[in-house]
Parts: sequence; C-alpha cells; structure tokens
Amino acid sequence: MIIAIDGPAASGKGTLAKRLAARFGLHHLDTGLLYRAVARDVRQRGGVLEDASAASDAARALDPATLNDPGLRGPGAAEAASMVARIAEVRVALREFQRSFARQPPGAVLDGRDIGTVVCPDADIKIYVTATPQVRARRRYLEMQSRGEPATYEGVLADIGRRDERDAGRDASPMRPADDAFLLDTSNLDIEAAFDTAVGAILGKAGQRGPV
Repeated sequence: MIIAIDGPAASGKGTLAKRLAARFGLHHLDTGLLYRAVARDVRQRGGVLEDASAASDAARALDPATLNDPGLRGPGAAEAASMVARIAEVRVALREFQRSFARQPPGAVLDGRDIGTVVCPDADIKIYVTATPQVRARRRYLEMQSRGEPATYEGVLADIGRRDERDAGRDASPMRPADDAFLLDTSNLDIEAAFDTAVGAILGKAGQRGPV
C-alpha cells in the first residue's frame, strides 16, 4: 500500500505521516529531506542554490545514507530546500528514488508537496493536509522557540507566505491537491484528532479495496 501525504509547510503532514506509517506497518519517507540534502551538498561544494546545473548534479549524486544528518533540520534548511526544489532537473533526478522507495514491500507513506500528483499518482490513498497560514506560522514559531532558535511570529508568517507562493507557483511540480485526494484541514485539530481523521479516511478507502 502506498499512502501519499501532501501539503504546505507546518501543516502537520510530517508528524501525521510518521504516525500513519507506524499504524499501518509501512516505510516512511520525508521527501523534503531529499531537497534539503541537495541544497546542503550544493553549498558544501561551493555552489549557489540558484545554479540549476550544480543543483541537478548534487541531486543525481545524492547519498541516501546522509539523510540522517541533523543539519537538515536546522535553521534555513527548509528555505534552501524550497529554492532547489523549483529546479525541474532536480525534481526529475530525485523522482525515481522516491518511486523506488514507495515500491518497497509492504508499502510506504511518503510526505511532500507533489507525491499524489507527480511522484505516486497511482497511490492507494492520497491525503492533502493543510491549515491557515496563521495557524501554521504559530506552530512553526512555537517549534522554533522550543529549540531555542531566534524568531518572531511575524517573521515566521512572512516566511510561510513566501514558501507557499514559491511552492505553489513553480513550473516544476507545483504544490496542489491531487484531484482524488482527501482534504484534511488541521487548523482546528490537534495531532490526535488529525490522526484519527486520517486513519478513518484510509480505512474507508481501503475498505473499498480489501482489508489493510
């Protein structure tokens, strides 16, 4: 079984995807880490993120064993990832890795921004997780505060807006819900309620195909 989880930054899709993978005994891939790693490698090689050739070379040479690098969760990593993710050649270079990961038995949960639309358009279940920009900014701000990172709510909200515009407006695999995705708005839901809703949607969908 392949479950595609898409949505904008700080919508809660990553936490949800991990819990769904554990619930159904599936592999999990945070595809955003791939783009963060590409951005890291471009910089380590002395390149600039806007250089399509340097970014695509880094994507083709990416070592999956480095995805546990704690620096990929650090300040600025998400913004850098969003910049290289705009490059079509980078997305193409990473696509087959994601598809191969999804095909592992017994299946996988992949979260990102184009899983249900481009990477795994034939996924068994597609969920698009969203929330208002204000709610997402508050979540990200509190998360950064808990890690001791300097931030203001206003600054985080502005970053969220720029990220949304870049991800939804890019030519290569823009962020949008798949036509057959289950829309999950977490603006007024905590993680437990969001998880229960997602599990219900998956079991309902799977019930049409057979037992999970």
